[in-house]
Amino acid sequence: MFRLAIQARGFSSTTAVGSKIGRAPITLPPSVTVTKIAAPPSVGRKQNQATIHIKGPLGELTLPYPQFLTVDIDETARKLTVTPDDADVREQREMWGSTRARLQNHVTGVSEGHVAILRLVGVGYRASIEDGGKIVNLKVQYAHPVELPVPQGVKASTPQPTRILLEGPDKEVVKQFAADIRKWREPEPYKGKGIFVNNETIKLKQRKIK
Repeated sequence: MFRLAIQARGFSSTTAVGSKIGRAPITLPPSVTVTKIAAPPSVGRKQNQATIHIKGPLGELTLPYPQFLTVDIDETARKLTVTPDDADVREQREMWGSTRARLQNHVTGVSEGHVAILRLVGVGYRASIEDGGKIVNLKVQYAHPVELPVPQGVKASTPQPTRILLEGPDKEVVKQFAADIRKWREPEPYKGKGIFVNNETIKLKQRKIK
């Protein structure tokens, strides 16, 4: 049996896009509550991060953010805004946009959820959910089935033997798990076989005949 370790996924943002995204306020649904937790006192040169806690009907998520960013919660207008101490500093501009984007994903995640749909294309390709929803079992033409542990907070189901549905509040975790499953049979361009995520397609190539 194969088991796959889940790796954390990073994120990045360009300066221009970061500042543009950062300025946009986030609308808070009525079912979502947001709480700020102040950063503990810093020791030495290390700057501790503040944390924001987001709770909704589909779960709870937390997001640490640097102290040069300010997160304001307007309960009357139901808006969340992020501002940097100095928008002329490149690092602050980049983190401004990235933090705002992740906050938006978290708000959407705890209220509506995030979804990834995987399609298994190939003769004999099958998937099943085992051990009470804790394991995704893949049969994709290896000598043995591939077993992947489902990350905490993610719900996996197989509406069809060749479809895997992943649902969860944390977009990054859902997308990373989908990518981890896809790695076991990445789409190949000659026969069009593989594991496809969401609306992914591949342009078929013709084999060269020698």
